[in-house]
Amino acid sequence: MGVRIKRWTRDEYERLVVAGHFHPEARLQLIRGEIVEMTPQSAAHATAVDAVLHALLGIFREGHQVRAQFPLALSDDSEPEPDLAVVRGHRGDYSRSHPSSALLVVEVADTTLAFDRGPKLAMYALAGIPEYWILNLPDRALEVYREPTGDRYRVTRRLGPQETVAPVAAPDVRLQVADLLP
Repeated sequence: MGVRIKRWTRDEYERLVVAGHFHPEARLQLIRGEIVEMTPQSAAHATAVDAVLHALLGIFREGHQVRAQFPLALSDDSEPEPDLAVVRGHRGDYSRSHPSSALLVVEVADTTLAFDRGPKLAMYALAGIPEYWILNLPDRALEVYREPTGDRYRVTRRLGPQETVAPVAAPDVRLQVADLLP
């Protein structure tokens, strides 16, 4: 008999969480059926998440919520906890279930760059997330992915610190990439 890999559903994963199967401080997420342990945050990572959070809070107000490191119920086998997600609605809208989509998802990458460009990018594209940003700390760049098609994005751009970006959901507002970096 060969090796069998157990793929988890979001429902199974949530039942394990509720039953206390994992340590309360464990940082886990479900990515395409696999329970993935998140790496500890460096000071630079935490600073960048905070910078992006404040920038997005300045743009997305009424009718939107900027969520920091909270779950997205993207599919039957994926419940990631992106560093940031901009979702439609208000805080009370998600008291019974996590949002199932987002207008923009942002991952801050230092040690997780390959994972964020690989499995996470594919998962977000398959879920139809219209815009995905990777704040690439080692290269001091913002990678912008737009127009999901299958498990990829049709449009990709890499922006340096001197450049600006306008979210698709707020095209009249420009953010300086340098302001997002630690």
